Amino acid sequence: MKKITTLLMIVLIVSSCRLIDQDDDSEENPKVAATVKDSTMVNDKDENGCLASAGYVWSKVNKECVKGFSGIQLNPANKPANENETQSAYLLFNEDASKAEIFLPKDTTSIVLSRAAEGKPWILNDWQLVPWKGYVLKKGTVTMFSGDGEIGKKEIETDTQQQ
Repeated sequence: MKKITTLLMIVLIVSSCRLIDQDDDSEENPKVAATVKDSTMVNDKDENGCLASAGYVWSKVNKECVKGFSGIQLNPANKPANENETQSAYLLFNEDASKAEIFLPKDTTSIVLSRAAEGKPWILNDWQLVPWKGYVLKKGTVTMFSGDGEIGKKEIETDTQQQ
């Protein structure tokens, strides 16, 4: 009888340990699944699929994701030697240059200006982009930004300059 009782106790202990282990596993799995699910729910893409954390924004004229600081850099009129890219506007054109897209600093959307013919300025409401010594962007009669027409960040000084 002692042997049967001992055997019965061992079976109960082993089976209860298995139940406890299964309960622990079932508690951990939903947490892991929830973590994976939650991390895939975090989406860094905008409504057009552009990866914002990598600096991409949607270009309306080119119908693709572009780097925010790409294109022709236009510096603020009151800071023509501006080195802070976040204070500059950026300019992109469509293939035939009939439309100009301006990415203004601290603005999440761009503005698209159109021109009637080659040699004419691009216009949208009171915004006007004039091709003069590069480009000049005006709002009304006030010059807001200007640039030399070259793509990318401008280097004002380099360490290779000789004195």
